[in-house]
Amino acid sequence: MAPEFLREIPGPMGPLEALLDLPDGELTAVAVFGHPHPLHGGTMHTKALYQAAKALPRIGVAALRFNFRGVGRSAGTFDSGQGEKDDFKAAIDFVVARFPGLPVWAAGMSFGSWVAMTTGAEDPRVSLLLGIAPPVDRYDFDVLKTCTLPKFIIHGEDDELISIKEVRKFYGQIPEPKEMITIEDANHLFEMRTSLVGDAVEGLLADVARPVK
Repeated sequence: MAPEFLREIPGPMGPLEALLDLPDGELTAVAVFGHPHPLHGGTMHTKALYQAAKALPRIGVAALRFNFRGVGRSAGTFDSGQGEKDDFKAAIDFVVARFPGLPVWAAGMSFGSWVAMTTGAEDPRVSLLLGIAPPVDRYDFDVLKTCTLPKFIIHGEDDELISIKEVRKFYGQIPEPKEMITIEDANHLFEMRTSLVGDAVEGLLADVARPVK
């Protein structure tokens, strides 16, 4: 299994730099990933996000990573969230057209998890939400408190930016179905623990990805 170098997908402000990882066997779903904050070094190559995206093809799920506007070779400039949500919607448009009929998952890390989960919660084409290190005390995640889609969260126990206490409080406020994994000794970027993010993604979502016989 190797990434398909798309180079770019259509975006609202012009092309968005993108990569698509495909499974070797049967394809059961496709996930779109949003990356951490563009103004703090976040890109589609952020290590923990990379590990998460690489985990999905192992369970039969395609993973589309892309750079938000103004990052890498993506057109445009940072737009404080709204433009990035529009970019995410464009990425959903792309996978829906590319993989018609397949379930679409909205996933992201840090700032990208806010973009992905809140956008996905309001898009009828999305069937699952995945947030890695969600900044629940910095952005408005309230739409998730009435969202009945399956919701999965992965967070570092020692996250220095978004405390695990705040994430557990938020987790208690969102409805089922939901599941959360905490990674011990992991900070916000999961430094020295990034492979565990991939393991957590695989463990959380393998059963969801398994095709119904």
